[in-house]
Amino acid sequence: MKPDRYNPIAAALKEDIGTGDITTEFFVPDSLHASGRIVAREKAIVAGSGAAAEVFRKLDPSIDVQIIRGDGTELAAGDVIIEVRGLAGSILKAERVALNFLQRLCGIATLTRQFVDAIGDHPAKILDTRKTTPGLRALEKAAVVAGGGENHRFGLYDMVLVKDNHLAIFEGLSSFADRVRQLRQERPNVRIEVEADGLEQVRAFVKIEGIDVILLDNMTPAQIREAVAIREDNIKFEASGGITLKNVNRIAATGVDYISVGSLTHAWSRINCKQISAEPSSAAKLSCSSRSARPTMRFWKWHEIRKRVSFSLPNSKPPDVASAVIVGNRPP
Repeated sequence: MKPDRYNPIAAALKEDIGTGDITTEFFVPDSLHASGRIVAREKAIVAGSGAAAEVFRKLDPSIDVQIIRGDGTELAAGDVIIEVRGLAGSILKAERVALNFLQRLCGIATLTRQFVDAIGDHPAKILDTRKTTPGLRALEKAAVVAGGGENHRFGLYDMVLVKDNHLAIFEGLSSFADRVRQLRQERPNVRIEVEADGLEQVRAFVKIEGIDVILLDNMTPAQIREAVAIREDNIKFEASGGITLKNVNRIAATGVDYISVGSLTHAWSRINCKQISAEPSSAAKLSCSSRSARPTMRFWKWHEIRKRVSFSLPNSKPPDVASAVIVGNRPP
């Protein structure tokens, strides 16, 4: 089975707009043009800028989208990430989906950078896992790279990872070793990794020709250090299980080559939206509101609309991450 050409942007737009944006169709003039900015509200790492820009372009190819700060860029509060210009109705239809992608992926990149920074000068590499959101794996793994991490396997098709459930099938280590040699002969370019639950297994696995990486599952720093000390040939070691920002430096100090962190892509926090408001005027009022899970919008004059959106990262105060400023002006 080959990976499908699933398009998460098209799926997200279809999910959100459905048969049409009733609010925009009835309350926003077709010819009204607007410009907008997505602005960082606090320090973060950019990821998903391309996806967010593509949301606008896919919905309306006539929208002019400029990525001001691309993936991997460090942001300070007030930095502009993306600027858009085009029909106001198109921008309004696309903005929530664009922000959903951007906020989530920036969160992954920012958390990844925290782990990368936490290991200091140790040479270990931070890896992601397959614990990703269904349909968003490519985007979330790209966000890990933007944060300074590296990708583990993308799926079951591009790398071998033998775990305890696989090992239980074999009657002994000899038959397993034979299978490894057969795989190496038939698929010489496939990376082979084996999970070890204890030091006894590590000692056995380092003797098997053809294994590239031994995964040290839920071992203590002392056990990891001992495992690394019995390394043979060019075998690499990966630490996994229970890795946090508090202990990742101690794990890296053992001399392990890789540290896989599942929380990079699954421990994200719920996005919170703050109210959208505009300065009232004597112009004819046009307003709409929605449930608390979505922003409340009040359009008084097409003077200025500010949207502030926030999301939380683990072990931190819930930040106010991004804002969109849409300034509408009627065409001459």
